[in-house]
Amino acid sequence: MINRRTIPRRTFLRGLVGGSAAVVGLPLLEAMLDSHGEALADGSPLPTRFVTWFFGNGVILPRFEPAATGANYPLSDQLQPLANVRDYVTVLTGLRNRCEVTVTHHEGMTAFNGYTMTELSGLFSKAGGPTIDQLIAAKIGQDTPVASIHLGVSKHLSVMDSGTTMHALSHKGPNEPQYPQFNPQQAWTDLFGAFAPQADDRALRTSILDAVRDQTAALRKKLGTHDNQRLDAHLDGVGALEKKIEATAPLCALPDKPTETNTDINGVEPITAVNAVMSDLLVYAFQCDITRVASMLFHGGAAETVFSEIDIWSGHHNNSHNPNSEELHTGIVHIMGRFADMLEKFKASEDIDGKNLLDTSIIYCSSDCAEGWTHSIERQPVILAGHGRNKLIFPGIHVQAAPYPMSDGNISDVLLTVLQAYDKSATSIGAGAPMSTTPMEAIMGTMF
Repeated sequence: MINRRTIPRRTFLRGLVGGSAAVVGLPLLEAMLDSHGEALADGSPLPTRFVTWFFGNGVILPRFEPAATGANYPLSDQLQPLANVRDYVTVLTGLRNRCEVTVTHHEGMTAFNGYTMTELSGLFSKAGGPTIDQLIAAKIGQDTPVASIHLGVSKHLSVMDSGTTMHALSHKGPNEPQYPQFNPQQAWTDLFGAFAPQADDRALRTSILDAVRDQTAALRKKLGTHDNQRLDAHLDGVGALEKKIEATAPLCALPDKPTETNTDINGVEPITAVNAVMSDLLVYAFQCDITRVASMLFHGGAAETVFSEIDIWSGHHNNSHNPNSEELHTGIVHIMGRFADMLEKFKASEDIDGKNLLDTSIIYCSSDCAEGWTHSIERQPVILAGHGRNKLIFPGIHVQAAPYPMSDGNISDVLLTVLQAYDKSATSIGAGAPMSTTPMEAIMGTMF
């Protein structure tokens, strides 16, 4: 039975900004739950989110793989940036990518879909089938205004490779790449723009919080203590973001488009800044249930991204061809640091029932090869972050399919396990040799 304090999931605060309507979406609140707090008031399950996160050119396996397996595994040199989210991280090593064709870099993308590439011609290829994010979006994307969002950080993509396999992380199929958006302002528009009316005159705009003050006060009377605390934190986040954002009519806690446009300054990409803003947008989109599925292409496979912001002036792809390069190692640590930045934002963002976004999400992270100088896809590592409401094991573990330098198993087993966390009816993923029909029991959680 719905009690008197229940409010609809899609409740908005509305007001006027300089004569134009302004709208702020709300995070999930306890007042939107059923009487047991285990589902939404309409009986639908609490949302679980999913992200794929990609970085190019592999790792240095002896410096990346943990020295011991199981729980309480030690973080390696290249995994040290993940220390603050250690409990939420499962590392999978020694797995075999069973892609049937070797091109260099292209075959590594099979780790995101379980299909061998198609239409091969030199360094041209297309994805052989839908990626894991799109399979999940097909299952849960209809529940949100945006089925899935695709973001990018470094604009450098391989100039030697063509087709779609290397230029898009997400694919609905061989001819439907979902290209990443590298401009945070456009990413904001893609997520929130449909809800934000055009303002008449910038000089007349006022704070979005002032515009919804009356409705906020009325809403507080319907909420309990915990929900009011969550509402305070949510609106505090709106106020903080207003300092980084131009002022126009907003939606879902974002006052307006970020000022960041991912424009190089004296030839230097603002990688850390863009990664932070994209992560912020994703956090707010998840909290406000605008979307539940995303992909993040941090930097392209075989791409010469230059980490000049940490004083590395050579291309990362070129560095990956030298296993003894300290610049390669430093670059990988930098990449893992930016991945950790996003995970820490997820951990710091409270979701319903006191959980955080790592509790309610699964993030699948991998690369296009195991090590760049060999282009090998043997022992291609996977990092799983979050547990998706206990669908995956928590705290995280290290699973090693085979001792270094060998490989075994099928990397697509990880994909199937993740897919089944969102779609219990799924019995396989992929096709041909990379196909999997056997989920990985070692990483299943208590609610799988």
